[in-house]
Amino acid sequence: MSVQQLSVFVENKPGTLGELMKLLAKNDVNIRAMSLAETQNFGIVRLIVDDVVSATDILKQNDYISSLTPVVIVAIPDEVGSLSVILEIMKNAGVNIEYMYAIPGHKGSEDAFMIFRLSDDQAAEQALSAKGYRLVAQDEVEGL
Repeated sequence: MSVQQLSVFVENKPGTLGELMKLLAKNDVNIRAMSLAETQNFGIVRLIVDDVVSATDILKQNDYISSLTPVVIVAIPDEVGSLSVILEIMKNAGVNIEYMYAIPGHKGSEDAFMIFRLSDDQAAEQALSAKGYRLVAQDEVEGL
């Protein structure tokens, strides 16, 4: 039930992130979540978007280097300590977390969403589902 994350490589200089955002906006790509990691010379923009196929095509047509990576999105109660419970479940399942970032819940929602890049998606999904956690599917991304 993983979701496809779009990773885009951008030069680490003023304006490059803004140009990427303008391109996606001009082509009606809705960003649902974003993370930016940087080094001295380049950055990696990780995106969860409403239409990953369209976004990938647009980036390729505009000479961006990008890749798709499966990630797991988990709905968690928006309350103190919820993340520590999730992390304990992952540890007990023997799953390593490579990186993670969040999507806050909508106003009035009781859930927030954590996006995980994991060493073993299937083991994590089984462990989380067994504990009653809701996993987000690709076709649900637009509604986040």
